[in-house]
Amino acid sequence: MLTRACSLLGIEHPVVLGGMASASSPELVAAVSNAGGLGVQGCTGQSPAQIAALVERIRGLTGRPFGLNLLLFRTDESTAEAVLAARPQVVSTAWPTPEQQLASLFQRVHGQGLRAMHMVSTVHEAGRAAEAGADLIVAQGTEGGGHVGVMGTLVLVRQVVRAVAPVPVLAAGGIADGAGLAAALMLGAEGVLLGTRFLATKESPLPDSYKQAICDSDGHDTLLTELPDVINGQVWPGAFARVLRTRFVQEWLAREGEVRLHQAELAKRIAEARASGDVANGTLLVGQDAGLIDAVEPAGDVVRRIVLEAEDILGSRVSEVLPAVTPVR
Repeated sequence: MLTRACSLLGIEHPVVLGGMASASSPELVAAVSNAGGLGVQGCTGQSPAQIAALVERIRGLTGRPFGLNLLLFRTDESTAEAVLAARPQVVSTAWPTPEQQLASLFQRVHGQGLRAMHMVSTVHEAGRAAEAGADLIVAQGTEGGGHVGVMGTLVLVRQVVRAVAPVPVLAAGGIADGAGLAAALMLGAEGVLLGTRFLATKESPLPDSYKQAICDSDGHDTLLTELPDVINGQVWPGAFARVLRTRFVQEWLAREGEVRLHQAELAKRIAEARASGDVANGTLLVGQDAGLIDAVEPAGDVVRRIVLEAEDILGSRVSEVLPAVTPVR
């Protein structure tokens, strides 16, 4: 399955790992890349030395293309320089402030001979990124885990594809299997970017109990909130966080004033819960597609199965629905 995104990124399969900060690792990035997809390592919050160490570990595990991700509203010059100096094949970006200049950053990326991939949650943001020179745009719907906008993937992807053509688009948000990939391709996307599905893999750095919580979720037990960001003292530009409705989240939901009063204490509780694998008393950023995930598997197997499922659907399902269509003249 080769799409324009595959040719652009130098990969075999149109499946990309979301650059999830503390939820990604060199092992996960390399596993996705080695399977023919594109692994992406989150770099926000890392020092230049830490970024260099992460890249060294990734390159020690794979010789395939990979990307490094930056959350632009939290990116300073030293972090951007460290990512560019590392020379990944792809620089992945997301969530800029309205004042940040995308064109100058993308020019620097291109000046290093690298590709610029930018994630958006609205059609307006997609147009802004395309005009600035993005090589590839990721349209992420609200079904996704972590930080998302409010428009659904089905509508957003189609609108973005139409708005930025001929710039290739990847679909993200609520996609966890081959049917999702097939649907994305039918909408005009050139592939998919997945987050939650790769959290429930052997290589994911999440505690095993957190991975199992994803498998146990039916997707209906997620919600949009700003609670994790209030606790962390961060304001994301235009984003909500989709999280699992844990006991902790339920306890503090819609109590922002009290949350700010106890911010340090609550941040410590979340960190301790993750360290001990205590799902109920922590926060877990996951998408509605958790309802499509039944088992913790090797990331490479996930990539290969998604592609095989999509190929089977595109090869057989179309003929089932349209068994003998006479072209309209």
